[in-house]
Amino acid sequence: MLYVTTAVCSPAFLIDGKMATESCDAVNMDPDMELLSDEELERWEAESFKEQGNAFYVKKDYAEAFNYYTKAIDMCPKNASYYGNRAATLMMLCRYRDALEDCQQAVRLDNTFIKGHLREGKCHLLLGNAMAASRCFQRVLELESDNSQAQQELKNAESILEYERMAEIGFEKRDFRMVVFCMDRALDSASACHKFKILKAECLALLGRYPEAQSVASDILRMDSTNADALYVRGLCLYYEDCIDKAVQFFVQALRMAPDHDKARLACRNAKALKAKKEEGNKAFKEGNYEAAYELYSEALTIDPNNIKTNAKLYCNRATVGSKLKKLEQAIEDCTKAIKLDETYIKAYLRRAQCYMDTEQYEEAVRDYEKVYQTEKTKEHKQLLKNAQLELKKSKRKDYYKILGVDKKATEEEIKKAYRKRALLHHPDRHSGASAEVQKEEEKKFKEVGEAFSVLSDPKKKSRYDTGQDLEDDGMNMGDFDANNIFKAFFGGPGGFSFEGNISIWKESHNLRIP
Repeated sequence: MLYVTTAVCSPAFLIDGKMATESCDAVNMDPDMELLSDEELERWEAESFKEQGNAFYVKKDYAEAFNYYTKAIDMCPKNASYYGNRAATLMMLCRYRDALEDCQQAVRLDNTFIKGHLREGKCHLLLGNAMAASRCFQRVLELESDNSQAQQELKNAESILEYERMAEIGFEKRDFRMVVFCMDRALDSASACHKFKILKAECLALLGRYPEAQSVASDILRMDSTNADALYVRGLCLYYEDCIDKAVQFFVQALRMAPDHDKARLACRNAKALKAKKEEGNKAFKEGNYEAAYELYSEALTIDPNNIKTNAKLYCNRATVGSKLKKLEQAIEDCTKAIKLDETYIKAYLRRAQCYMDTEQYEEAVRDYEKVYQTEKTKEHKQLLKNAQLELKKSKRKDYYKILGVDKKATEEEIKKAYRKRALLHHPDRHSGASAEVQKEEEKKFKEVGEAFSVLSDPKKKSRYDTGQDLEDDGMNMGDFDANNIFKAFFGGPGGFSFEGNISIWKESHNLRIP
């Protein structure tokens, strides 16, 4: 009879980033093989394969270790430890689903196999199935109540379940940052869980963090090109970046992989509806049908409030239409909404700045043009800023055209006629019987009318005034200006001007009958 002696070897496998060891049987057989039965010979060969697998495992050559453990299993398919060793190797190769199958087979063969239960629980945990993992670790504690590894992993599983619960609440409340936080914590223990990664990626997309979301989804698709959830998230990122045609392709592909994928179906429907409505609005605008374009853009804005970039463009488009319809305040409001959705949207800043210019809100226009020029330092933007700054400077002076009540394109004759009318209207003699307060106000207006006429009736001064230049450069100090001199020079007459003597002129200027 051949006597077989055994020795212990300890291959390592990774648990929670640390190297753990597993006892395995190594054999030292007597060379007289003829004394062994066929069954004993097979068992000896299986042990030999296992020993070689252990050697490769220690060298971290997990692929070869896997091959020899497989040979051992082929020789003795009912040995739980062989499946346990191969499972440890598969875990090192990050093939957790395959490892899980081996662990489950090991504990089916031997329900008291503690390392088999531990590894099964760890695989469940890494794959994100915390409930199944908990059952495995509880079974270990039933077999060995003071097993510290099972105690710690059970706590990890309970933490994952709590993070899942919190993430579900966060998603319902649209608190996507909370969901991302919870999934990051859960993935610390469940690093191979595609479900957690997809939920994180979806929330990153909803937060506008598209590159991060795409990176997560792309990593999953590299491992599994048919993953419908990952295809959906890739499409969602493209959809939110206003690449609607490409987004639809991903949504369609996701539905091909999973026909009952409700999120992909809804996103695909919204994408198609948004594209169609936006194109209808663009067509109406090009045809000059501004009222219809305004309504179509408004309808498009109701389709999906979450599509930030597309909605920003729709608000800007509606603002453009609004300015054509002379709805300038509404256009400004739409531009502001567009900028709130996308702070980098230069076109919206430019449109709002123009609307501010059209409504003479020059300080606001300068602010927007400065923002544009800081972002894109082009000659065109520099000139727009310069024009707005000039209009702002001009707006802070007295508006001589407004004082005389004439248009900026008024002729010399129209300016003279307006001066005669306003000067007579505000002349102090006409208000000699009024209160001191009224007299003071009318005297001020009389002086302003004289200033306005002095500037606008002089081609050189008018040109400087129109271009925003300082009139003081011409030697004209408006603080020392005497309106009576202009009035006398305009109306003439010996001994100065008598308001009573010229009352007929004033009445004629106001289309009144002379008694």
